Amino acid sequence: MAQKFWINKNIFITGCTGLLGSWLTETLVEQGANVIGLIRDTVPKSNLNLSGFIEDINIVRGEVEDYFLLERAINEYEVDTVIHLAAQTIVEIANRNPQSTFETNIKGTWNLLEACHRNPTVKTIIVASSDKAYGEPKELPYTEDTPLKGLHPYDVSKSCADLLSQAYYHTYKLPMCITRCGNFYGGGDLNFNRIIPGTIRSILFNQRPTIRSDGNYIRDYIYVMDAVNAYLLLARKMEDSNIWGDAFNFSNEIQTTVLDLVNEILRLMDREDLKPIIKKAANGEIRNQYLSAKKAREQLNWSPQYNLEQGLRETIEWYRGFFKEKANANDQ
Repeated sequence: MAQKFWINKNIFITGCTGLLGSWLTETLVEQGANVIGLIRDTVPKSNLNLSGFIEDINIVRGEVEDYFLLERAINEYEVDTVIHLAAQTIVEIANRNPQSTFETNIKGTWNLLEACHRNPTVKTIIVASSDKAYGEPKELPYTEDTPLKGLHPYDVSKSCADLLSQAYYHTYKLPMCITRCGNFYGGGDLNFNRIIPGTIRSILFNQRPTIRSDGNYIRDYIYVMDAVNAYLLLARKMEDSNIWGDAFNFSNEIQTTVLDLVNEILRLMDREDLKPIIKKAANGEIRNQYLSAKKAREQLNWSPQYNLEQGLRETIEWYRGFFKEKANANDQ
């Protein structure tokens, strides 16, 4: 029944070439949906390209900062469901260039919400917020009732986008929900300054992995396929308007320090001889953050299917294949 739900639905996904967006697009295409993907840059080695699923979707070229492009796409493709993932997601980039981060993450969100507001075909909207929207915690884990108090550029951008989404629901009854997730990981993430893909790449190239912080920051990691299942479940559950306007945390509720995570990857790849380099240079980042997924478990009947080791094993294998294929291509 879950798969049949998506047959012939017109789904507009912003950020469809990203980590979550690519796997979500692939899954929806396999389940019979008509996916319309907003793509800003051409990334030849993106998971969406490598998987071949880019050939199975309608592509809209442009940016979320372009309101009229969004309105046209949603109107002309008679979009039923909107999943808003597009964002500048890298904390270091946000700290270096807050203006572009605010343009994409804040303006892009209000543009999308306004375009949805003006198009009556839209029945379901999911906006990706983040655990970063909560800011520096006084109590952990974060629950959905924790105030949104981002302090640094990326965190603030997510707090603002989250509050804008709530405003559109409370003012216009827009049929939307908000997701707040921990750190996604999985095959297809080409942002190698992130700890998991960066660590795997270093090990595959026989290099010591680098940790920017002191290694003791605590984080919440969720495997990308658990996130895909969470989004699809939430969209189906939104046939019940009682959850419109709600936010949901999604987490495997297993917390780990960055150093422990890197050591686990080293163990799984049988390279514990490559001791990590700890730079102690992280700035403008929240030290400890993790989520409670109690609301999602109780109200949506959601639960993760992967523990950290299972998710990391699948992720490592994806990158082994990726770099092997890349090396073969370079040898030709």
